[in-house]
Amino acid sequence: MPSTPPDAALPSRVLHALDTALDQSQEVRAEVEACAEDLGTANDLAKARMADGATTLPAAQALRDGLDVERRVQGCADDLQQVTDNLAHGLDEVKAVEQALSRSRLALAESEAALAVSRAAERMASQIAMHDQKTGLPNRTLFDDRLTQAIASADRHGWTLAVMFLDLDRFKLVNDTHGHAAGDSVLTVVAERLMRHVRDEDTVCRNGGDEFLYLLINPADRDAVAHIAGVVRQSIELPIGVGSLQFAVTPSIGIALYPEHGSNGPTLISHADTAMYRAKQGRSPCEFFDPSMASSATSAVPTD
Repeated sequence: MPSTPPDAALPSRVLHALDTALDQSQEVRAEVEACAEDLGTANDLAKARMADGATTLPAAQALRDGLDVERRVQGCADDLQQVTDNLAHGLDEVKAVEQALSRSRLALAESEAALAVSRAAERMASQIAMHDQKTGLPNRTLFDDRLTQAIASADRHGWTLAVMFLDLDRFKLVNDTHGHAAGDSVLTVVAERLMRHVRDEDTVCRNGGDEFLYLLINPADRDAVAHIAGVVRQSIELPIGVGSLQFAVTPSIGIALYPEHGSNGPTLISHADTAMYRAKQGRSPCEFFDPSMASSATSAVPTD
């Protein structure tokens, strides 16, 4: 097992040193009091003898008493020096503890700062990894993840879902005629208009190029989905100003419903894509998927 770091043991050493000094100081105090009591007793005895008429004490007795007191006083002095040394050692340990705590606080502050930087970098990396850099919308990876979670929730709660596949008609002409910078500006405005209508629980993503996906969580019914698609289409169709230029783009929208048109994300997106191609053929600007579309999807693939 790893040994305890030196700094971690400092508090117990400090307490031990201080406890030892306290115990010794109490012992020295008791010894000093005993010496004082003995000296008082000897003094009283001397006074008593003198009161009895004795003018001197036996020399041997006086010598013994003096030497005994001297030894005991010297012992007290030695003990007091030991107490002083122990207290000094305890103070050194306290200083060591304070220094260790100061280093620990500094290390903690540095760790917290590093953690904050790491979290900020993680959030930025997540933002970059999960969002389209041109429009700021979620990308297909994030959309697929949310669609998978939405399907799981729909299964538990008996909800319906709707996946709308949007493609901008004749957007290629904007890039070819006015350049990709103008096209990027148009895509950014379209993304902003889509985000104006999305609810907190719904998700809009840029699928790539001029394609967008729109996930509706538990819409009321097919009519509600058609209404939302119509509102989105009308918003996108408003003129888009880029510098001195004005662009008018229209979306073709295909819709697939869960669980009616598919039981998993890839199937729903594929069927919404198929319905979008039917809408692009001009029958209606917005089409719901129908199984009959699957057989004709490969025979008529329109261009922008």
